[in-house]
Amino acid sequence: MSAEQLRQEKCRPLKGADHRLDGDQLSDLLAAVPDWQLLDGGKMIGRDLRFDGFLPALAFTNALAWQAEQDNHHPDLELGWGYVRIRFSSHDVGGLSRNDFISAAKVDALLHAR
Repeated sequence: MSAEQLRQEKCRPLKGADHRLDGDQLSDLLAAVPDWQLLDGGKMIGRDLRFDGFLPALAFTNALAWQAEQDNHHPDLELGWGYVRIRFSSHDVGGLSRNDFISAAKVDALLHAR
């Protein structure tokens, strides 16, 4: 699985623990988005980004928000002067789903487009 393949996918509504990813699945998908880290005991993935001030961080956050709306999969965000902290988790499955990795790959594409 590559980041490009993930970016081509669409997030879809998922409910229930049968969609929650585990060991090998997590390792394979995390390898496609190597700048992301497993957090909270593997219940979420996250990435912290640095920017040259508040407005660039805000502009990126707005682009990310637009993408999240298109995919109907929304991260937890923290925005401050020169940084954005991003966390993905699929609350309806009680951990990580494929949607989190699709979204992470799309965030990475936004970063490269700026």
